[in-house]
Amino acid sequence: MENDLYNMLRAGMRDVPDFPKAGILFRDITPVLADAKLFRLAVKALAEGCVGKNIQKIAGVDARGFIFGAAVAYELGLGFVPVRKRGKLPFQTVVSSYQLEYGAAEVEMHTDAIQPGERVSLIDDLLATGGTANAAIKLIQQLKGEVVQVQFLVEIEFLHGREVLAPVPVVSILRY
Repeated sequence: MENDLYNMLRAGMRDVPDFPKAGILFRDITPVLADAKLFRLAVKALAEGCVGKNIQKIAGVDARGFIFGAAVAYELGLGFVPVRKRGKLPFQTVVSSYQLEYGAAEVEMHTDAIQPGERVSLIDDLLATGGTANAAIKLIQQLKGEVVQVQFLVEIEFLHGREVLAPVPVVSILRY
């Protein structure tokens, strides 16, 4: 069944050449989101990755990580914590910076979103270079949460983002 799940989800992905710029092959998850069966399979696979790990909160990275993370939190009966781009949260926040190929960016999280010792699974749609996920990990750790794992629907392996996130375990459903 695991191979069937993998093949179905992989077939649901769309490759968009030269987006956002020439030479990049963009892995588009929106067809998976648009297909109720595929979306449910993706959420189920991510939720199953949390079973037996005493996860207490799910954190999701702005913006597509919100889609999967919130659905997984709902499926597991857990709270959801949004990790947002800077300036989008209304309460007191902690902030973490990271590098992009064209500059720097920042993400933030409410200061009361994670309690000390809470076990968290961080979820995003895609792992590329690992910069955004690494910044989110730092936020959770700043609040004294324990990042049990980072989960992705898609991992672009040749960019080595997994190495940036070490020693935190990385779980990816689809790898390219």
